[in-house]
Amino acid sequence: MKIAILGGTGNEGFGLGYRWAMAGHEILIGSRKTEKGAAAAVDMLSKAPETAISGMDNPSAAALADVVVLSVPYWAQEGTLNSVKAAMDGKLLVTVVAPTGEKAARVHRLESGLSAAEEAQNQLGETSRVVAAFQNIGAHHLLDINHDLDCDVLVCGVKKADKAVALQLCADAGLNGVNAGTLQNARAVEELTAVLIAINIIHKSKSAGIRITGLV
Repeated sequence: MKIAILGGTGNEGFGLGYRWAMAGHEILIGSRKTEKGAAAAVDMLSKAPETAISGMDNPSAAALADVVVLSVPYWAQEGTLNSVKAAMDGKLLVTVVAPTGEKAARVHRLESGLSAAEEAQNQLGETSRVVAAFQNIGAHHLLDINHDLDCDVLVCGVKKADKAVALQLCADAGLNGVNAGTLQNARAVEELTAVLIAINIIHKSKSAGIRITGLV
């Protein structure tokens, strides 16, 4: 699968891209600037030789991809999606975005009352589909392919088939994905990020996560 990572030069996008490359996917690292995406690709290739990785600007990456992953700060979401909207018709966007306020360890609610994922769906329109995933994982151990990532990934979206793609990407990254219902539920999932940041600060940790129990 060709996976474009918009914001693939950041820690989480880069770490997920590295794991997906190691799982055999073709990775297209997108950035606002072509040279920054290209530099990140060279860096990732040094860590994952003999894999398929290239870097380019965000619109080019989105145009070439089968699936597009959005891994940018919330403040950059609207501008990034506007820049790739023409290339997103019929495509699935997996958003990793989790808005945090000025104090990142406190729950931050958007003025719209929606999740960032729902806003992304509105920004792209009905010709694209949006799934939310990976909001509650830290980037600290992603580049250690042998590290057991002790957390679950909550996956929210409208269509079962789209969530199945995201769940497979969880497995390919060495994570356990859990179908967490409709896209509206991403509001609660995104807010959990602030809770985990607070737990990390209080307990002097870097990788607090969540685990869903009681599933058969």
